[in-house]
Parts: sequence; C-alpha cells; structure tokens
Amino acid sequence: MDFCGLLTCTNKPVPLRSISVDAVIRSFVADVVSELRYQNEEENPVEVRFVFPLDAVAAVYAFEGLIGGTRIEAQIREKKQAQQEYEDALTEGRQAFLLERERSSSDIFVCTLGNLPPDGEAVLKLSYVQALDPEPDGAIRFVLPAVLNPRYVPQDSATDTITKSIPRVPRGQLPYTLSLCAKLQSPYGIDHVESKCSLEPMRYTAEDHTAAEVALAGGYQFDQDVELLIYYKDVHKASALLESGKPGAPAGSLMGDPALLLSLYPSVPPPKPDQNATGEFIFLLDRSGSMDCRTDHTSDSSSRIQSAKETLILLLKSLPLGCHFNIFGFGSSYDSFYPKSVEYTQDTMSVSLKWVKNLKADLGGTEILQPLKAIYRQPYLEGHPRQLFVFTDGEVHNTDEVIAEVSRHRGSHRCFSFGIGEGASTALIKGIAQAASGSAEFITGKERIQAKALQSLKKALQPAVTGISLKWNLPPGLEAKLVGSGHQVIFPGHHCLLYAQIHGQHQPSGPAEGHVLLQYTFQDQTFTETMTFPLQAQETDRMPVHRLAAKFFLQELEQAGEKEEEKQHLALETSLSSGVVCSQTAYVGVNTELGKTFHTPLIHRDVPLMSGFWSTYSASCLSAPSPLLCLGAPSQGALSCEEEDYCEEENYYGDSSMIHYVDAFQASGSLSSSANTLDDEEAIYVEKESPSLSLISLQNADGSWALDAVLAKALSLSEADILSRTPPQVTPNTWATVLAILWLHSHAKEQRYEWELLEAKALGWLRANAGTQVAECVKAGNLLLGTSVSPETFGL
Repeated sequence: MDFCGLLTCTNKPVPLRSISVDAVIRSFVADVVSELRYQNEEENPVEVRFVFPLDAVAAVYAFEGLIGGTRIEAQIREKKQAQQEYEDALTEGRQAFLLERERSSSDIFVCTLGNLPPDGEAVLKLSYVQALDPEPDGAIRFVLPAVLNPRYVPQDSATDTITKSIPRVPRGQLPYTLSLCAKLQSPYGIDHVESKCSLEPMRYTAEDHTAAEVALAGGYQFDQDVELLIYYKDVHKASALLESGKPGAPAGSLMGDPALLLSLYPSVPPPKPDQNATGEFIFLLDRSGSMDCRTDHTSDSSSRIQSAKETLILLLKSLPLGCHFNIFGFGSSYDSFYPKSVEYTQDTMSVSLKWVKNLKADLGGTEILQPLKAIYRQPYLEGHPRQLFVFTDGEVHNTDEVIAEVSRHRGSHRCFSFGIGEGASTALIKGIAQAASGSAEFITGKERIQAKALQSLKKALQPAVTGISLKWNLPPGLEAKLVGSGHQVIFPGHHCLLYAQIHGQHQPSGPAEGHVLLQYTFQDQTFTETMTFPLQAQETDRMPVHRLAAKFFLQELEQAGEKEEEKQHLALETSLSSGVVCSQTAYVGVNTELGKTFHTPLIHRDVPLMSGFWSTYSASCLSAPSPLLCLGAPSQGALSCEEEDYCEEENYYGDSSMIHYVDAFQASGSLSSSANTLDDEEAIYVEKESPSLSLISLQNADGSWALDAVLAKALSLSEADILSRTPPQVTPNTWATVLAILWLHSHAKEQRYEWELLEAKALGWLRANAGTQVAECVKAGNLLLGTSVSPETFGL
C-alpha cells in the first residue's frame, strides 16, 4: 500500500465533535440516520472534509444541514454540477456542504462542509438504507463501519485514492465521539442481540417481543466497527412488505408506483456433499504486506496470512478425489503453484501442502486485476465447473474494474470471496461474489476464517436453490413487475430480497389482499411458499423499500460498464429521481443567505480516522517479491515505498528474500520437490500449528490416515501402543483413520464446521475399505483414547 504520504497523527484542530446514529432495523432492512456535529473553534473560517466507509449495498438517499439555526435540504445533482454549485457558493462566501461517492469505489463517501465561520456550529444529517445479511448461525448482521484502510495504488498508476491523504491518530485518541441507538422490529419476535462492543441491556418495547431497543454503552471510542448480531425468532419465514409510491412522482415510474419487498430465506435440508464430485477449484490468496497484520487488535491472534494458510490446508484436505485445483498468490505481482490446474491426487495434494505452509505475505502491494485475468485465460476443463475462492483484506484502488472483469466471466464460474480484517472493502468483496453468483463472507475480530471458508466449499460442492419463480394473484387492474433481473440462485444459509413494482389502480371495492406464490427447486425437489400482503400500502416519507429497489437496479446498471451509454444514462435518471447516490451523482446543499466574506484564506481541515495497523514509514523498502511461476507478470525489481503494502504492528514491509522456491510439473509430467524449499531451521518464522491442524495435515487425499510415528505424536500416543492395540484383522490405515476421527470428535468438537467435509471423505473411505470392522475399531479406539464417541458418528 502507498502510505508514504499518510499522516500517523495530527495536532490540528478537528471541527467534528460527535457522531450520533439512529437506526431502525426491520427484519433484513436497516434504515439509518447519522448526525455529524461540527464546531469551529478557530479564528478563521474552515472547510472540513470527512472521508468514511459505508457498506457497498447502502443506498444513501437524503442529506441535510442545520447551520446557524437554518435548515438546508441538500439536492441531488449530476456530480460535476454539484461540485460546481459547491465551489460557487464558497466563492460567494456562502456556507455549503457536499456529499459524494469516491470515484473508484462504491463503499467510500466524502462529506465536505465549507465556510464554517469562527465559533460556528453545524449539524449534517445523512440518511441511508441497506439490506442486511444473515450469518451462518442465522443471526442478522448490522455493521456501522469505522475502519477505512488506505487503498493500495501502484506507483505508476495515473489514478489516486482519497484514502491516502486521511490523517490518522492512535487507537483511543479520536477527537470525536459516537453514540448509537437501534430500534429492532420483527413480526415473528426478537430473541436476543450480541455484539463485540459494549451495549446497554436490550429493552423490549412490545409485550410480544416484536420490538426492542438497544444502544451502545456510554463512552464508546469509535475505533473499531460497530457490529450487532440480531437473533430473530422464525427467521426463515418468507415475508412481504408493500410501500406506497412517492406523491407527485409519475405513475408507472419506480418511485411513483407502490413497491413490494419480498424476503426469502429458505430453510432446506442440508445435503451430504458428493465426495466424488467433479470441479475445478482455484484459490486466489492475497499475499500483500498488509496480510501479515493480525486479524484483530490482540497480541494472541494469528496473522491474516497464517489464518489464510491454515484455511488453504483445510480446503486442500476437503477437496474430492477427481477434481482439479490450483493456487494463485497476488500482490504487486502474482504467481501460481502450477502452470494450469492439476488433478487432485495424493501426490499433488502433498506437494501443495508443503508449499502452502511456507507461503508468506511477500508480494508487495495489492493488485488483483491481473491475476484474475490470468485465471480467466486458463482453459476450461470439460465437466469440471470452475469455482473461484478469493481471500483478501480488500484494499485495492480499482474496485470497479475488478468487479467488471469478474462479471464478464460470470457465465463460466462462481466466485466465493472472503474479506479478512476490519476495513476490507465491502464493494470489492460483495461485488465480485454477486457478479459471479457466489457468496461473500467477512472475517473480523476473533472470527475464524476457516469455518466460513469450509462452509463456502460446502456450497460449491452442493447444489443451490435455483429455478426461483413468482406467480402473482392480484385483483383485476393490478400487475407486478420485478425490478432488475432478480436472483437466479440462493445458496443454503443465504437469503435474497426481491423487489417489484405494482402497476395499475386498486379499486377500493376489490380484494384487500394480494398473493404471490414463490417457487424454487433444490436437489430436484420443488418447494413453494405463499405470501400474503395487504394492498393498503404502507406510507412513509423515508421510503426504504423504494430506495433499496433503486439501489439494486443501479448496481445492475453500473456493472454494465461505462461503455454502455444507454444504461449509464438510465442509471443517472434513476439516481436523480430516487435520490439514491451513484457514481454519477452527488448531494449539494447551499445556505442561500449571503454569508460574511472573509479576507483570510479558507483553512482546510481533514477529520482523522483511527490509525489501526497502518502507519507511514520512510525507511528503505526491502527486496522485491520473487514470482514462483509468474504467468506474464513482469519482474518488479526493488520496490519503492509507494509500491509496498505495510503492516505497522509487525513492522513488516513484505520482504520476500527469505523465501524462494519452485514446485512445478516437469516435462515428464511428474512432480519434483522444491529446489529451494526452506529447511526446518529456516522455517522457524512459521506460526505453530494447532493440534487439530497437525492431525488434519496428515490425512491422505482419499480420506484415510496412515499409521506411523507422526500420527502417533499428533494423537499424543506412542506408535508401539497404537500397534499393540490394533484389533485383529484390521489394516493399519483403517485403525489410524478411526482413531483420527475419534480424536477430532473429542478434542476439536468446537471446530466441527472446519473438518466435517474431510470427515465425510474419511467415512466414505471406511465404508469402501473397512466394512464391518469399523464397529470393533470404534470400541477399541474409545478405550485407547479415553473417549466416548458414539458409533452413530460412523453411521453404525
């Protein structure tokens, strides 16, 4: 990352005094109002700039200010026009404020307040609505992002990023405060709320527990993302919400017609994965310097790269026989394990495993576009559908280009993305997953990436909910039309929101309700759900359903690319009519009362953010990354500070001099060991494996374990003791495999989601090779290990 110009502290006055947030969270939708309070204690007028992150799916739809007792409602304009109106106002000595989206990413916004006079006060109010995603355990996740990591920009790039110039202050020293109050609503009831932040006790505001309030505890420092995990009752029930159109808007338009929100969160029986499933699995791993940072703010957490390496090991062990795979790494350059995807065998798995354990965050900056293009240039394997897994801390400068590249190949693969650490770009992580019909996950705090990655692999191995169709039953004179293309696929454990316009005029004498039959297919089974909604639409000034529908439509239009002028024009019209900001628009507010003209220059003040793991540095950068098999990526030479990706906590610059090795197919097609693989003494820097990972690392590609001294050590037994307790007529591999499964169930039960796929492989191998011997092995194994695992675990 380019941090050479990044400030790590600031002694300049900060006019932003506080941020207060009020949120109404209804089922899967959050309607949020943020108030920014400013006060200028300087002797001259100031211009204040605040750069902040928002989720990429958030629809910003209103902006207003209260300046000197005067309420000013900002107007949405074409971006250049808004910027010009703002500049003209400052020239005339008027107070003005501007809100715009950062040009290269949809999850970064810039709020600028100009001509705030000495001793002047101002309150800016920002309103947005966003759809919320469920976690694997069913919790609905609301996040108020605080961390905005600087986006990496290559030295020779013609573009820049605004995140480069934001001043930073140490953790705990932000000069402004945050308060948050959230009102929760669910027609089926609210169970409880969890958070990594300190909360006031939740208070129910309805006797039937369908409404509640929760707030941050006093004195909260806005130095980490605020996250609420909301647990509803009957969360999987489908629901429908009809909202009235905007008064005065043309009939037949998106804002003029009533809008219907359909929420679908299907609960389908989890199928057992087919361990002989075919497919091509490509893993793209971020190896930029920032991946050497820890996953949270504590000293006992693993580094991001270490967590990613452990995840790759689990993924490799969980792949089915007969599939193909490859692993790419990227930074300022990129490399791959093999020139093209190879068949998953014992040989390829073993060599790749050794390689993964020696990977480092040694490839400099964060440039993902070129490795993606290299992957898409790879020939497709007939009968092996491509599944792409992307692991990154998500700090790139060209987010829109990356999403567009993935979208161009959406018909040939699915993309599963993982944002590691706070501050990962929601625009990038969600964008590439949505563009290729995959799913996105975020890993923050002490969450384990391994569990979420293995759940995504399960989705890749399993069929998804498809064939989603709607059949409407509306009174005569009314018809429904979906907004955008809707959803084509839903993975188990995920939900989708569908938006529809209701055309026509409802007759008061007609039926009071409408009905929609939702039908979808899962594993050759057809499921149906009928939703009923009152035709007396809900009226609200904030119109969250319409705003969400507009945002969904805008995202589809903008993903079409800048070259499709017709869609870009439609996006501009939709943004202006709905009030939802897009890349082409911005909000501008001007105090029409002529302000006092000051003869001193306007002082510029940037609101600082928490420095977190990031800092400036001026030391000479270390050596350049050494490509392994660099598919068309040029040799970088020594990197300058602008090209490096730096982690303050580890004082690490992405040095690759310690590691340089090549594993590749030789001309004969066989695998050779690495020419320069690190020996044990050189590999001291590798973080220690957990006991469960040590055991898992020993599993064979077919699902079995070999009985040897290394396995005995992992089980905390002697090899002689294991051999002496082997049941009669049982092969060593059968005995070893049963012991390994027993150990995992008794010693790593809390990490079950991480090894259930590889356990399925092991059980499949036992069924094919051990037959009736398994029952005797389970009994003897429980005695040897002192465990009490039920034989039912083995399907007995």
